[in-house]
Amino acid sequence: MAYSFEDFARDSDVSRETLADYQTWQSLLFKWNRKINLVSPTALDDFWRRHALDSWQVWPHVPETAQNFIDLGSGAGFPGLAVAMGCKAKGSGHVTLVESAGKKTSFLRAVIRELALPASASSERAETLPSKPYDVITARAFAPLPRLLSYAQPFWGEGTIGLFLKGEAAQEELTEASKKWTYNVEKVPSLSDGAGCLLKITELKPR
Repeated sequence: MAYSFEDFARDSDVSRETLADYQTWQSLLFKWNRKINLVSPTALDDFWRRHALDSWQVWPHVPETAQNFIDLGSGAGFPGLAVAMGCKAKGSGHVTLVESAGKKTSFLRAVIRELALPASASSERAETLPSKPYDVITARAFAPLPRLLSYAQPFWGEGTIGLFLKGEAAQEELTEASKKWTYNVEKVPSLSDGAGCLLKITELKPR
């Protein structure tokens, strides 16, 4: 049986207001996807597991004190918009969503506007943004880990945490990344993908 809205409501245990935000996100995604290719039609049909739950699972790992977030390669907002919904519910924090494809940035801005999210969307490439530290860096399906860490490094401060959603190649990517970088990592099994995981990375430094 397909993973449903009710399943997501049970597993995430978010407020009724936040659930309503997720539903609006889904309906905007369906509407925009007819005109521009944001996600594949099959992934759209499985929105509540592949997108909503997959993105939401980042939030419980966000430190209580985190205020400044950057989401690299945001696409249709996974997981950046979910993090922004968490900030909205909490009443503090701001998310910068980075997406170089102009049409996708337009979609992100439409969702941010519609839901009054504490977020902004930048259509610049990650490597051209000013270097400054963020509390939390998130990404999903943006780049293999060695390259992702290179993109993330200009935004890394002393207490920064990276929360990166990865698929079945996570261990190979970690092995490859450790040739160029030193870091602490915790692998958390994915709630939405039996073969995937959430990588929690701290203390990133080049070798």
